[in-house]
Amino acid sequence: MSEENIGGEEGIIEERRKKLEILRNKKKAYINDFHKDHYAADIHAEHNSFSKEELEKKNISGISVAGRVVLRRVMGNASFATIRDSSGDIQIYVSKNTVDVDLYEDFKTWDLGDIIGVKGKLFRTKTDELTIEADDVVLITKSIRPMPDKFKGLSDIETRYRQRYLDLMSNEDSKKVFIDRTKIIESLRESLKSRNFIEVETPMMHPIPGGAVARPFVTKHNALDRELFLRIAPELYLKRLLVGGFERVFEINRSFRNEGLSTRHNPEFTMLEYYEAFTSLDKTIELTQNMIQKSSEEVNGTLELEWGEDKINLSSFRKANLADLVLEENKKLTKNDIEKMSGKDLLELFENTVEENLIQPTFVIGYPIEVSPLSRRNNENPNIADRFELFIGGKEFANGFCELNDPDDQAERFKEQVKAKDTGDKEAMSFDEDYVIALEHGMPPAVGVGIGVDRLVMLLTNQTSIRDVLLFPQLKS
Repeated sequence: MSEENIGGEEGIIEERRKKLEILRNKKKAYINDFHKDHYAADIHAEHNSFSKEELEKKNISGISVAGRVVLRRVMGNASFATIRDSSGDIQIYVSKNTVDVDLYEDFKTWDLGDIIGVKGKLFRTKTDELTIEADDVVLITKSIRPMPDKFKGLSDIETRYRQRYLDLMSNEDSKKVFIDRTKIIESLRESLKSRNFIEVETPMMHPIPGGAVARPFVTKHNALDRELFLRIAPELYLKRLLVGGFERVFEINRSFRNEGLSTRHNPEFTMLEYYEAFTSLDKTIELTQNMIQKSSEEVNGTLELEWGEDKINLSSFRKANLADLVLEENKKLTKNDIEKMSGKDLLELFENTVEENLIQPTFVIGYPIEVSPLSRRNNENPNIADRFELFIGGKEFANGFCELNDPDDQAERFKEQVKAKDTGDKEAMSFDEDYVIALEHGMPPAVGVGIGVDRLVMLLTNQTSIRDVLLFPQLKS
């Protein structure tokens, strides 16, 4: 009886459980002794150039693959199936002429979604498809629940996010996004390691929330009987390492911010933060640009991209002053009006009127010191921070600045943050006394940068929702 005739998913599950029970009785359920020696993609790469006659002459046998059955055509004396492993798909051919008759009859009862092992030799079919002619097949894992419909695919967005395994097994495009994500992270890592940065790990549970202006998640350490805070950013710990003598450090870290959910925000996210002593803001801007360009070339082979409705060219990045950008977008304002604004009001005006228009890569500089509590003051204008933010496609991608290494100045800014917190600002920082003590031991001049990895992956894989680049995004219940 075919699955189509059983009557809905419950009927399919019931029928497959009967098959599983037979396997259990034969002690053939969930075996783990099949040895896989080859991957589908490697087989295609190594042998696709051979003609039918060349394959016959070469007699390439001893092929051993395993994967999920995603397509099958069952016939009387011979059948075809397509199996999918982590690298791709390959067709198999099973017949009574090459395997035991009883085994072939068993094979015909196997289902889409089953994980099987196949051993055999390569040949080409009449339609010229590279195929494994099986001399042995084994059912490794019985799939009790059916795969998504091969024609409709997995179209329900909620299901794709909540049951990502279904999305990955049925959607090659989705799978590629996450393979590219890994390539992007590796490219970032290699860019830094090639410049003698060392990768480190810092705590994810902090006694004091800090490193960024954001509302933290609060947890409880039972043995210590104290509150701890999930990491907002690793910044203050990485800069302690600068004090300790590490001059180039980075961390690809998971951070947490207790904020709302959107297509741009997930409360748990991935950041790259890197710090270099004895360098300049301009050199760090150049490094940041080069890293992003290298990542794009790694996964796309080009610097010209599409992101949603925007065409973006990563071959050149411009640099612009924040106040000048605000004046460009707000023609009624004068330079004098800008100078009278508080730093917080100026930043808010920038966020509301400028950010979304910064489509092509733009490094924005000239941030008010008031909204940059960890940044070094500019030598020529103490009201301005030596800081940049990178915008692409109207969204922020990176935040970098010359680090404040004056302990007295840092202490005063922490006090201002505490005042803000006491007046109701739930995102303001706390006073980190140990960090001030670290600065009192002497931290070399340095520049630090944070890059939002999830957003970079969105850009380089042309995804407009952060949920499409997170394997398991946070969702509303």
